[in-house]
Amino acid sequence: MTPRSLSEPKVVTEIPGPISRAYLKRQEARESNARSYPRHLPVAVQRAQGALVEDVDGNVFLDFLSGAGVLSLGHSHPDVVAAVADQLTTYVHGLDLPTPAKDRFTGLLLEMLPASMRDRFVVHFCGPTGANGVEAAIKLCKIATGRGEVIAFQGGFHGSTAGAMAVTGDVGSRKRVANGVPGVHFFPFSYCRRCPVGLTPQTCTTNCVTYLERALDDTHSGVPKPAAVIVEAVQGEGGGIPATGDFLRRLRAATYRHGIPLILDEIQTGCGRTGTWYAFEQYGIEPDVIVSSKALSGIGLPVSVLLFDRDLNQWDPGAHIGTFRGNQLAFAGGAAAIDVIRRDNVLANVRARGQQLTELLQGIAARSASVAEIRGVGLMQCVELVDPETGADETELAAAVQAAALRAGVILERGGRGADGGCVLRLLPPLTITEQELDQGVRLLEQAFREADHNFVR
Repeated sequence: MTPRSLSEPKVVTEIPGPISRAYLKRQEARESNARSYPRHLPVAVQRAQGALVEDVDGNVFLDFLSGAGVLSLGHSHPDVVAAVADQLTTYVHGLDLPTPAKDRFTGLLLEMLPASMRDRFVVHFCGPTGANGVEAAIKLCKIATGRGEVIAFQGGFHGSTAGAMAVTGDVGSRKRVANGVPGVHFFPFSYCRRCPVGLTPQTCTTNCVTYLERALDDTHSGVPKPAAVIVEAVQGEGGGIPATGDFLRRLRAATYRHGIPLILDEIQTGCGRTGTWYAFEQYGIEPDVIVSSKALSGIGLPVSVLLFDRDLNQWDPGAHIGTFRGNQLAFAGGAAAIDVIRRDNVLANVRARGQQLTELLQGIAARSASVAEIRGVGLMQCVELVDPETGADETELAAAVQAAALRAGVILERGGRGADGGCVLRLLPPLTITEQELDQGVRLLEQAFREADHNFVR
């Protein structure tokens, strides 16, 4: 019997419902303390379609998390499901052997690059996670340059493995892990609301990238010429912070001038999340290395790749391997997802819905003194919450709004500065979200603000 379709969000029990509570209790007894999402989103999921998720108690939610940005086409897009199902009966696990599925996916990945980059870039298939891609990118640049230091940025997030964690700005994630990877230097990111050097837009006469430029030029800066600089065009976990255009263009110019490979971490921003296939395209720059993962398969199957300039291709055979780097199901799904994105003009929808989302969120901001900033690009939008009197991070309010939103029928995540999940509400709806779904989701979010924020003008 065909299951009924999910049509709209509805909450019919308390959250968590009784059946979800039983699942969560068993999970707590059986799984490690490292589990995170169920602590803030206490539901057990039964199924999902498109932008909707149904829990085991029959509650239906609009999904503005999308598997942390993984599900670019929403849950179980039929064209991607069909491609994966067909591949499942053909060939599933291929190591790094060439196959028709891998060959087509590789070609499409190169086609999605800006035209000026296609002929000089190659693809490397990593282990199945974005963090493994970051590890591979750093290793690649160290081998190619013969140097060992890496420059990263305050507020950046690149993963939880040893090397990826070392270039992540969150001190809390590293402080309990002894003997971390050395040789990483952190520089300011262009987070203008919290200027790293204490300036305001009125008093800032030079972009904070000046500090990095001068450190690279200064023989006494204490920073050796690095093997690589790694950066996000839009910081994801850091709170949805887009780099300013001046910052990223000058960073590219400085790294080019000094012969330093520039790694763009597009794990969360890639595959159309910001309205172009890669976020860096909106800045008019060309990186040397791109790390891509998350939404690559279009359906949540794990796959991670590097795309990089041939001049860096100095690896020996087997220099970076991984048993599951030949995930044929992910390759088939990823190719189908690119076909859908091209056919249905999904990137245009991202740009239109992104503008709509910004305007809707600005309506909430106009009614709440707790909203410090609305920011983001495309369908990667954030709301930062602070105490209007002190300016302190409002992590408790952010948690309360997140919980109220779930009770209203919307799943969203938090990030940014502050303890216990951060003070920034993060919205990552599917790239195929409709105008009506987006409008409904923000209306439910406004309902959550009315419930949780005593500064909200009702």
